[in-house]
Amino acid sequence: MFLLLSVCLIAEPTKCHDERINLTFDNPNPFLCLRNSQATLAAWQEEHPDLHVKSWRCAPKGSVPDKT
Repeated sequence: MFLLLSVCLIAEPTKCHDERINLTFDNPNPFLCLRNSQATLAAWQEEHPDLHVKSWRCAPKGSVPDKT
């Protein structure tokens, strides 16, 4: 599963982009994603203090096009 994020710069809130986090479990179980996402989001936010997570969602790996 992927955790899909929409993030914006704290210094420039109108500058936003999408990020994706590849979660380690392959079972496309939305419940597992939702249950584990808070800790993953907190760790990601600590590593990216200049960004604000505007929104996020879980998505099965096959439902999201590969990043180019």
